[in-house]
Amino acid sequence: MKADYYETLGIERSASPDELKKAYRKLAHQFHPDKNPDNAEAEARFKEASEAYAVLSEPEKRAAYDHMGHAAFQAGGGGDPFAGFDPFSSFGDLFNEFFGGDLFGQRRGQRGRGRRGADLRYDLEVDFQVAATGSEEALRIPKHKRCEDCSGSGGDRETCSACGGQGQVFLQQGFFRISRTCDRCRGVGQQLCRACSTCSGDGRLETMQKLNVRIPPGVDTGVRLRLTGEGEAGYDGGPAGDLYVVIHLREHPLFERDDSDIICEVPVSIAQATLGCDVEIPTLEGTDTLKVRSGTQSGAIIRLRGQGLPRLDGGPHGDQLVQIFVEVPTKLSDEQRELMERFAAISGDDVSPRRKGFMDKLRRLLD
Repeated sequence: MKADYYETLGIERSASPDELKKAYRKLAHQFHPDKNPDNAEAEARFKEASEAYAVLSEPEKRAAYDHMGHAAFQAGGGGDPFAGFDPFSSFGDLFNEFFGGDLFGQRRGQRGRGRRGADLRYDLEVDFQVAATGSEEALRIPKHKRCEDCSGSGGDRETCSACGGQGQVFLQQGFFRISRTCDRCRGVGQQLCRACSTCSGDGRLETMQKLNVRIPPGVDTGVRLRLTGEGEAGYDGGPAGDLYVVIHLREHPLFERDDSDIICEVPVSIAQATLGCDVEIPTLEGTDTLKVRSGTQSGAIIRLRGQGLPRLDGGPHGDQLVQIFVEVPTKLSDEQRELMERFAAISGDDVSPRRKGFMDKLRRLLD
């Protein structure tokens, strides 16, 4: 006896149309003859699932099947279960729905297109300052471009004798008529009969192309800029690929980057840190004067709001972080040493709060 259509698809009788489609699609991918060559059992399962979907996917046929079962499609109680409708017409719509009309790389009854050109990658090294201001860079890219003399066709063409201009050849596999891309014309539907003298039939020419690329402010190492259609030219009139420009920022001699913030270390002497001073610091726009307060400790960070890098997403600028480094002299003149000794004697036990806290913790640890 013929299996119940709902059991064949593994669904409940109350299944929705979406559940029906999902169940069939899973079985179609699993048991398709192209994935299971010379497998009679898989072909039979695929045929059963397709037959079940062809009936249950149409409301009128499903209602008839729910009421009468397989007898609804039998003439006089016997014969072909598909009497009264064409299963192949249902399968055409079914594949269009599930696979975007694309059966095996080509649309049914539609001639193929030329192949798309390859994407290209260009690694571009730029100065750190480009991240702050952006720039326009001139590139020279070795690539293939479309031959203008033949418009990328390769020369004069005629209808392909193997596929009759369809771009596909059709094979009968059991229950199904299967199509594949024509090997001779590569799905174009035409074959070359006289090659272009400029490109020798390739449809493309190797060139060195010059183009300008706009680098937006806020870029960082690893950012990829996509230039649509600036890759390799396509084959047989197909579209060109894309060009990806990958940014590499050169290191800055004074700045380090943390996302959109920039960090620079500014050295000051013990006297400057103790008494306070004005120091000249670098910025993205040149130099500026920074006031260092008296008693500033080594490692202290002074934040300059909004003086960092712009953001690619258009958000607010980052900050500039100035890290103070107090330099301790390694060599002292006799006069300097005498002055430091006098300073130490005068200071006596008068230590800073930070050192006092450290000494208190050390004593508690040793007690």
